[in-house]
Amino acid sequence: MICCDTSFLFSVYGNDTNSGRALDYLQKEGAPLAVSVFNGFELANAFRLAEFRGLIEGGNGERFIDQYRQDIAEGRIVEYPCNLAEVLKRARELSASHTLTGGHRGFDILHVAAALEMGADMFLTFDRNQSLLATAEKLNIPLEVRGR
Repeated sequence: MICCDTSFLFSVYGNDTNSGRALDYLQKEGAPLAVSVFNGFELANAFRLAEFRGLIEGGNGERFIDQYRQDIAEGRIVEYPCNLAEVLKRARELSASHTLTGGHRGFDILHVAAALEMGADMFLTFDRNQSLLATAEKLNIPLEVRGR
């Protein structure tokens, strides 16, 4: 199962420096992406925040969110149910094991915890620190992470 974080999803829809790589990967792979409800929430908020900050044009945030929802409706993205209590339990364990040595943010930990709870074996991210956490937890990172 291939899971991803919000940095990857933002690149799929938001036309940023990693968009070409994200879209090429999805086209080559062909398999649907597995996401949790955390992805949908954080992605929608990220688009609204980018619009607020003037990083994307007004109205594009909702347009990108609609495209994401359309991809779910058409099966390109599959939103898997997660047991919130189990994801939070796993996230607490990951935080205790990795944050003091790796400086991981809460939502990054939640995405990795949800991927693990869903049974993922691959994790797509453009966030270097999150890729280190996912790798430490034995998730395969098929894309090279550049920069931050």
